[in-house]
Amino acid sequence: MAEYNYDVLVIGAGPGGYVAAIRAAQLGLKTACAEGRATLGGTCLNVGCIPSKALLHGSELFEEAAHGTLAKFGVKTGPVELDLPVLQGEKSTAVKELTGGIEFLFKKNKVDWKKGYAKFKDAHTVEVAGETVTAKHIVIATGSSVTPLPTVPVDNDAGIIVDSTGALALDRVPNHLVVIGGGVIGLELGSVWRRLGAKVTVVEFLDQLLPGMDGEVRKEAAKIFKKQGMELKLSTKVTGAVVEGGKATLTLEPAAGGEASTLEADCVLVAIGRRPNVDGLGLENIGLALNARGQIETDHDFRTAVDGVWAVGDVIPGPMLAHKAEDEGIAVAENIAGLTGIVNHDVIPGVVYTMPEFAGVGLTEEAAKERGPIKVGKFPMLANSRAKTNREPDGFVKVIADAETDRVLGVWCIASVAGTMIAQAAQAMEFGAKSEDIAYTCHAHPTHSEAIKEAAMAVLGKPIHM
Repeated sequence: MAEYNYDVLVIGAGPGGYVAAIRAAQLGLKTACAEGRATLGGTCLNVGCIPSKALLHGSELFEEAAHGTLAKFGVKTGPVELDLPVLQGEKSTAVKELTGGIEFLFKKNKVDWKKGYAKFKDAHTVEVAGETVTAKHIVIATGSSVTPLPTVPVDNDAGIIVDSTGALALDRVPNHLVVIGGGVIGLELGSVWRRLGAKVTVVEFLDQLLPGMDGEVRKEAAKIFKKQGMELKLSTKVTGAVVEGGKATLTLEPAAGGEASTLEADCVLVAIGRRPNVDGLGLENIGLALNARGQIETDHDFRTAVDGVWAVGDVIPGPMLAHKAEDEGIAVAENIAGLTGIVNHDVIPGVVYTMPEFAGVGLTEEAAKERGPIKVGKFPMLANSRAKTNREPDGFVKVIADAETDRVLGVWCIASVAGTMIAQAAQAMEFGAKSEDIAYTCHAHPTHSEAIKEAAMAVLGKPIHM
């Protein structure tokens, strides 16, 4: 092995890359990780999952204090004011703590951080910031970036038409924020600024929000966000944008075609999706072609078509989720080390961290029906004692099971803590649970999670509390 500088070189230090590098080092492989950002952690830690959660949590606290439930529970406050620089500072502190934590883990596990963007020279050689690095195995974990909307050019520095990175860093609460895209990122960031005082309009090309989620969940989402004060323009496309005098004027048309209209905003968030980061990697130098969607195809073990080159995370097919990338990062390192690394892509939970949260794992009801007869159990959060007592009545849990075997095929929930609740459903499905298994498992009372038990009881019989 002495002919190579490293056993493993990972390109990219996001959730897929840094986890792969740490795991490879733990397994005794000499490992390096190339990352061009000034801090580790990729999009997720720097301008994605983590900073958005800080703003979501802070904005929820503000809304509770300003016009929420605090007074109902006897907590009296004087006039409530928002100090946006302090909120943004708290967000930055959280990001700094977590990115610094990964740097510490790299040192602890003896992973060499090559500071710079890597480009392939051949299948075992890359160039990083003028240095040539060789490795027996190279893992591509370069993640994804915002998909641009050509008719609505983003300028985060100007702060009027922004992408998710810009929307996390606004120095003011816009009077009117227009979100283009009714997916996870648009709804999370839209809900932050709505709670902090902006009027929010969501423009979505499809006829429902949250593409990919269960149909009933999508319908309920529209009701909930409307009730919270968001304006929704569904089945609508944005065909152009003009920025003038600190404002943006958007041109809208019905998705099916028709008469154009205009919409004025102080700030526009373009959140129509993400695309794999493959430019500048020099894939042509190793003869690695992309699929029609611009992704790198791999086999079950995360090998690419080029021997010695592997790939994980957002650059390969599947949901663009940090936890999916992390699991693949562990698996690819274990496969390189000669162990068996497996990711069950049928059981990957997805969560929308709005209030309430929307979460699901496995098949939607629509997809399950296509495969054969099913039974569905539902239970409303309104009938769950903890949610009711906390004054969190929105949402429901739905358990979808195979009509013959009773095996759980999918679980969907809307609740204040749906993202935490969904973990038990994922674990049950990983073990091949039947709805009966969940129904007959003792759940602590009073918890939100009892709604999962009751929905499972509803699959084969009747829940107790409705």
